[in-house]
Amino acid sequence: MPHYTAPLRDMRFVLFELLKVQDELKALPPHAGLDIETIDAVLEEGAKFASQVIQPLNQVGDREGCTYHGDGVVTAPAGFKQAYAQFVEAGWPAVGCDPDFGGQGLPTILNNRLYEMWNSANQAWLMYAGLSHSAYECLVAFGTDEQKQVYLTKIVSGEWTGTMCLTEPHCGTDLGLLKTKAEDNGDGSYALTGTKIFISAGEHDLAENILHLVLARLPGAPAGTKGISLFLVPKFIPDARGQVGARNAIQAGSIEHKMGIHGNATCVMNLDGATGWLIGEAHKGLAAMFVMMNSARLGVGMQSLGLAEAAHQNAVAYARDRLQGRAPTGAALPEKAADPIIVHPDVRRMLMTSRAYTEAGRAFTTWTALLIDREHAHPDPAVREEADALMALLTPVVKAFITDNSFETTNLCLQVFGGHGYINEWGMDQFVRDARINMIYEGSNGIQALDLLGRKVLLDGGAKFGRFTAIIQGFLKDHAARADLAEFTGPLAKLLADTAALTTEIGAKAKADPNEVGAASVPYLRIVGHLVYAWLWARMAAVAMDKPGEAFYAAKLATARFYYAWLLPETEMQFRAARAGAGSLMTLAAEQF
Repeated sequence: MPHYTAPLRDMRFVLFELLKVQDELKALPPHAGLDIETIDAVLEEGAKFASQVIQPLNQVGDREGCTYHGDGVVTAPAGFKQAYAQFVEAGWPAVGCDPDFGGQGLPTILNNRLYEMWNSANQAWLMYAGLSHSAYECLVAFGTDEQKQVYLTKIVSGEWTGTMCLTEPHCGTDLGLLKTKAEDNGDGSYALTGTKIFISAGEHDLAENILHLVLARLPGAPAGTKGISLFLVPKFIPDARGQVGARNAIQAGSIEHKMGIHGNATCVMNLDGATGWLIGEAHKGLAAMFVMMNSARLGVGMQSLGLAEAAHQNAVAYARDRLQGRAPTGAALPEKAADPIIVHPDVRRMLMTSRAYTEAGRAFTTWTALLIDREHAHPDPAVREEADALMALLTPVVKAFITDNSFETTNLCLQVFGGHGYINEWGMDQFVRDARINMIYEGSNGIQALDLLGRKVLLDGGAKFGRFTAIIQGFLKDHAARADLAEFTGPLAKLLADTAALTTEIGAKAKADPNEVGAASVPYLRIVGHLVYAWLWARMAAVAMDKPGEAFYAAKLATARFYYAWLLPETEMQFRAARAGAGSLMTLAAEQF
């Protein structure tokens, strides 16, 4: 059975030494009084919940899956409901929520690290609560005062959970094709009819009510995405006091049988005149839903980071224990029949890859969480606007780059186990299967790449991208005099310049052939992802170099050097791919495939 221990030492390094959040939070009035000791205490308790309550259920959920009993009834795997009750009783759903709705008002940067732990421990279980938090963010931004009063307090308490209902049998990425219809009931409510598929946590027995955020089309609505509205459709219709009442006409018709994430119910949801209420303005539902979608995309990045960390921990433990062969330089343990496989260079390659990607992903997701806190709470409008622009740029990178890397690293960690890697009892196959799904849902990684290059970079003439590159340029300028950092700042400066040149080049080519954006988008996202990681590893190396003689910092510096030597060179291939152009991709006619 796999194990998991929250990497609190590395979390503290990122929070307090790399990002210095104890100083950052002082500039945010709602969090100005939050100190290191309080953050530490919350992290410690979150780590206990991860390892003691939900991690032991991870393999249970994978083996058992969810059960569809007919007539819309779905139950989660054994222990999931009881663990969720403990989650609610401890107040965990309220950590990152507004005190006006019963929340604890703690910053995103802290909630973010809790979610990493809990994803490492049990991604499928956390999805019930994680999607609820995304629904909370949407309702905070677009809900009416009445909706906030009735529904938000229940989401914050954890008594009710939430879902997002977008995809239909005939449309996923192209939401302009959706057919679910909504008709005015004449009393402020609407009757929704249609079918939604791939609805995570669409039905379950963990909470007393489920709030579905449903995209639908009103009569006479404009065609395409401009005619989509967003509705709140509860499983049970509450009264004015927030007490559950009549069963609504929305229910699960079936559950999907997936390759992974078995412990979360992925449902087909049928709406047969279900009662719902408009969220935001009519025909502008996609803008409202994007608040939830972007939150969920960041959440998927966190899911994959969590899987990578758990897989890495188990691969390291196995490599230290498994005796096979001798070290090339001579017996490391002459008293034993063989040496542990961690002495072998290729095993080290796999473990160092997972370590480098995982630690950089932790730094990345923590920094973006800090941006969200700035966006929500900084008193200076210019700071809030810059944070918003950076998050718009980097959200597809968090989702796609981290999930890509997680699939690579979980595969490598499985490989470390050799034959035991594909034996269920060791649990490594689950990490791989779960990680593969994360590359697809909440917008496939190809869609994320198109979003990054086409919408976030080229559409505004590179303005958002320029804001990010200015941050890297500032770091390079501040550390120009440090000769000891040249092994990092030199390659980083070159990558920055090369990426800027590539961006200009693609933009020019796209004016003649729009296919050039689609052809270059995936390599481009990989390049930008590495630009982010190279910058963060240079920053982490700078901190580590100032702490000589301590094993933790020596390991951090060694990992930074590995990343630059072994992983960053991927960009050389990706630059060539991005410049290859659309011609060779689009030559064949469809019938020639």
